[in-house]
Amino acid sequence: MKEIFRAALVIARRDFTAIIYSKAFIFFLLGPFFPVLVGIAAGNLGGQIAREAAQPVVGLAMVQPDSEKMMKARETLAVNMGESYFTQMKIVGDPARDGNKDPQDYLKKKEDNLSVVVTGSLEDPTVTGTKRAVERESAAIELLAAYARNPAAMKLPEAKADFVAETANNDKQLRTVTAQGGQILVFFLTMLLAGMVLSNLVEEKSNKIIEILAASIPMESVFLGKLFAMLGMALLGIFVWTAVGGIGLQVAQGIPNFPTPAVGWPIFITLCFTYFIMAYLMLGALFLGIGAMAATVREVQTISMPVTMAQLINFFFASYALTKTGQPVEQFAAIFPFSSPFAMIGRAALEPNLWHHAVAIIGQILFAILLLRLGVVLFKRNVMKSGNAGRIKDAGKRKLFGLITVRG
Repeated sequence: MKEIFRAALVIARRDFTAIIYSKAFIFFLLGPFFPVLVGIAAGNLGGQIAREAAQPVVGLAMVQPDSEKMMKARETLAVNMGESYFTQMKIVGDPARDGNKDPQDYLKKKEDNLSVVVTGSLEDPTVTGTKRAVERESAAIELLAAYARNPAAMKLPEAKADFVAETANNDKQLRTVTAQGGQILVFFLTMLLAGMVLSNLVEEKSNKIIEILAASIPMESVFLGKLFAMLGMALLGIFVWTAVGGIGLQVAQGIPNFPTPAVGWPIFITLCFTYFIMAYLMLGALFLGIGAMAATVREVQTISMPVTMAQLINFFFASYALTKTGQPVEQFAAIFPFSSPFAMIGRAALEPNLWHHAVAIIGQILFAILLLRLGVVLFKRNVMKSGNAGRIKDAGKRKLFGLITVRG
């Protein structure tokens, strides 16, 4: 066992050094910043489009005194109920000046961008527009008309504020936001980094280095060393990205205010970091075994899509179980190895107990060892074949999907 770890350390040091000193490593570090820049640009563009897009307007075509009272009522109530509660209003006509003009004529004027037109009087207003627009605006127009008709009768009392830090009613709901944030962050990093392990042994297999390594050291050392070399590269990347992100947040002064998790921030951050390592080791061990049996880069690319879909399913399953704490589906998500890291992050945010995290981490370590061992066994049996014993039997034959023998 000691020799296995010593050889694994040599392999890990060799691979880690080769990766970080390569010119391509700088592109690996810069990779996550491109989606961030695209997201910022898309957000600014979307905000600009939303600001420039024409907003619906309620047209007032009542007698001038009634229209002015409606405008005044909107201005007063918007202070208490919020500006966004009421659609913008505009006086577009006056029966005393325009006569009995058809309300549809006002709606046809595109420059006003009217959604509905209000005619009649404060006692009996008529709202003209499409069915959807009328249903959307009627309640607000009725409220404004009632207030405009008799403001004193609808004087709103001023409520006194008495603030508390949190209540039992919204405690879990607020912490769910923190749980979702932790799950998304760990999933994003795992999906971004663990998939790179798939192609880790293709180069060694193509130039026969794997045969030299297999003759020199145990294959367990090769798998273990390569897995931890990739983990070291991932942690180095996370350190760089975290440092840059922290500097960016300090400059922008926009640090998000997430609700405090049940276990507290220091323990929660530590658990998120630990569960990322566990998720990476389990998926990395699985991907290393799958990728080691791929003969070419093309096969690795073919495998990558179902692997990514499997990651998404595990994440969605853990997210679904987040609000079902203690129920069988949540317990299964916490026990199932591939969804366990994400489900346990949710528990860390919602529940203060710590002992089940120790049990989960031990189970995940054992499962990662099992996957690594299984990958080594399959690699030895299916790839590391010596002589022609396994080749003469299948000579001249091809296999559809690698399983069904066909002639030709």
